[in-house]
Amino acid sequence: MRIRRVRGRALVVTAAVLALAAGCSSGGGAAASPGVEKPDLNVAVVPALDSAGFFVALYQGLFKAQGLNVHFIPATSSETVIANQVKGVDDITGGNYVSYIQAQQSGEANLDIFAEGSVMEPGAQGIYTMPDSPVRTLAGLKNRTIAINAPKNILYLLASSVLAEHGISPASVKFASVPFPEMATELKSGAISAAVMPEPFSSGLEQAEGGIPLVDLNQGATTSFPVEGYVVTKQWAAKYPHTLAAFYKALEEGQQIADTSRAAVEAAMEDVPAPFGVSKVTAAVMGVDSYPVSTGPVGSVDRIRLQRVVNVMQQFIGFPSFNIDSMLMGGG
Repeated sequence: MRIRRVRGRALVVTAAVLALAAGCSSGGGAAASPGVEKPDLNVAVVPALDSAGFFVALYQGLFKAQGLNVHFIPATSSETVIANQVKGVDDITGGNYVSYIQAQQSGEANLDIFAEGSVMEPGAQGIYTMPDSPVRTLAGLKNRTIAINAPKNILYLLASSVLAEHGISPASVKFASVPFPEMATELKSGAISAAVMPEPFSSGLEQAEGGIPLVDLNQGATTSFPVEGYVVTKQWAAKYPHTLAAFYKALEEGQQIADTSRAAVEAAMEDVPAPFGVSKVTAAVMGVDSYPVSTGPVGSVDRIRLQRVVNVMQQFIGFPSFNIDSMLMGGG
């Protein structure tokens, strides 16, 4: 049986947070933030628990309360999302830091991380197999294929870190790119031996197919690892500062609710459009992350926490020297 840690603070919702949610959920009578330059936004976000703050804000009407019409686009591939953001197809995106940092270092994009999304907790990310799989230990993954949703991304980093810390070279396994919704089918067919999955996809696999957790990735060098953040291109931030400020305000309200109310997270994830939404049964057992909250201005992120991502990338995937300040507002 899978054991998940449920934070005690998630069981109690303060009156202030409840009042905030109630006041914003209807969206009625809310004045738009002054000077919003672009009220209609395409926002591509990973449909996983790491994005809970965004989904809470979306489904409780917090963006609408700021005068924004947010069109949610499921982000299942960081490569596609970053390319679309550079082209201007997507205004704002939320995804894993590793892919964003790689795009910045390579010159593929010029991004600002304006808000933090999630910090990993036990049960939120893991490697999974099927009940009839011959793979019973991490050592059993040698010379086998493991699915991740994009090359060399956060899931690759987390898996590589845990494998290495257990004496298994990441080079001894093959990583294949498979979209999250297709991982269960690929596991059942035997095309892959294991899959690196975040919530709620992992709990969905357990509920629907009897998936087996092989290892929790919240350990060793990646314990409480920062996973997801929200970014814009520097050009977009300069062109739409009031729009970004309005989005940021609503997002941080969503982060605060997500970090204190598990019930709000469950409700929001149930409302995500098919095929990414979860059932009430899955919502009740899924592992949740921590959702950092900032009370400062746009771009008030924890530099030390983000530098940790770079450090682990250098340790486990040979990433070159990189200045994280180049991705922080006003830092380069």
